[in-house]
Amino acid sequence: MYYTIKVKGHVRVDPKLFSLPIEKALQQSLNGKFEGYISKDLGVVIGVSTIDTIGEGVVISGDGAAYYETHFSVLSFKPEVGEVVLGRISDITDFGAFMILGPIDGMIHVSQTMDDFVSFAKSNVLTGKDTKRNLKVGDQCLARVIAVSYKDVSSPKIGLTMRQHRLGALNWIEDDIKKEKKGKGKE
Repeated sequence: MYYTIKVKGHVRVDPKLFSLPIEKALQQSLNGKFEGYISKDLGVVIGVSTIDTIGEGVVISGDGAAYYETHFSVLSFKPEVGEVVLGRISDITDFGAFMILGPIDGMIHVSQTMDDFVSFAKSNVLTGKDTKRNLKVGDQCLARVIAVSYKDVSSPKIGLTMRQHRLGALNWIEDDIKKEKKGKGKE
């Protein structure tokens, strides 16, 4: 889920930025610090969206930079357990598939790709034994977040499943809807 999160803190403005208007200098400093920043509280920060208030600047002896107490908002991607996400398959291995979820990737274990016995082909395709469904790189998919870990903050782990109703490759979902409509038409 994408969020706008309000943050308050002291922002360091490097002396190289003193020639800029204070709003632009703060925006550059904040973006340099927060773009791509990852934390359990903020998720993955996309960027600073607004600067709401700027306090009085203070110069600390021996540093030369100015510090401003600033209230600002960041745009952040923070996946939540249970959330359904849309993404694209970026890689397939013998143990599962990786799906791009915007700023980070999620992983779908092979046992969570479909409700079927799944085999891996050397052509990087996962195939269901009974359903004959294929999952390949580039497929657009819907998946549910089943685990989120920030144990290694530089590389958060997102666990996904596609074994539930109306999840999986978009073409699978379209086929299921067509079959259901056909089945209802016969009644």
